[in-house]
Amino acid sequence: MDSFSSLMQTEIYDGKSLADLVTLEFLAQALGSVVAAVLILLAGFIVAGWVKRRIVALGEANAKLDPTLFHFLGNLARYVVLAFAVLFVLNTFGVKTTSIVAAIGAAGLAIGLAMQGALSNVAAGVMLILFRPFKLGDFIEVDGEMGTVKDINLNNTVIASLSNLKVIIPNSEVWGNTITNYSSFDTRRAEWTFGVGYGADLSVAERVIRETIMGDSRSHSDPEPFIQVNALNSSSVDFLVRVWVDAADYFQYQADMKRKVKEALDAAGVDIPFPTRTIVHTGQDDQEDEASKAA
Repeated sequence: MDSFSSLMQTEIYDGKSLADLVTLEFLAQALGSVVAAVLILLAGFIVAGWVKRRIVALGEANAKLDPTLFHFLGNLARYVVLAFAVLFVLNTFGVKTTSIVAAIGAAGLAIGLAMQGALSNVAAGVMLILFRPFKLGDFIEVDGEMGTVKDINLNNTVIASLSNLKVIIPNSEVWGNTITNYSSFDTRRAEWTFGVGYGADLSVAERVIRETIMGDSRSHSDPEPFIQVNALNSSSVDFLVRVWVDAADYFQYQADMKRKVKEALDAAGVDIPFPTRTIVHTGQDDQEDEASKAA
């Protein structure tokens, strides 16, 4: 009995003994703190979600604003609101939040030194979002990968490849490599080299190439297309052709024109050469062979 009484008088929490903690007053106070903490957390999640949606909606409402930046700002605001909610919860239970903030800062420094690689991705993600070399929906090529940008977050960039595969690239690799953005400008210049035989009528070949390409509705007449003889190769006379087209049509347009020009040149009777080799035997070689046989 004495041991039980001693246990009940043992100090447990904040100068209170076990006997003090099992009183109805303390239990009611603790229950009130738990309920308050749950309500604060619930309100924090609701407010954080609302703030994020409002910021994202602000970026989507104006076509001149980059939605990628506002998605980032929305996520950042959400985390800030949740952090304040957690601090309020801790304060509800009587925890001194100032000391916790200082401890978190010290721990953050130690964690930062141990996770330099991960933090480099975060730093690169911030740079990508602030300087915006590309945005969601752009078609890019980076680090040997080509595809459409689906997501940009603080850790990585997600693109859908030409085969519709999900490719995840660490932001440090994206920021540290050459980025080719095929969607930055509305138009692109398609380029081909078409070879014709040396016996072909060059004026006819040029006319056929020009009519075929400019007859396609996707071809732009302004700027003026470039169609000229560019090289005299060993077996062909090469025409260099450059035509402007909408960026969205570029890949299919470039493939279509190769086939159309080839078929048009065939229909016009313009010879399209391929490499050949002619071997000439001299009489001296035959005499040497007969002399070797006689010996």
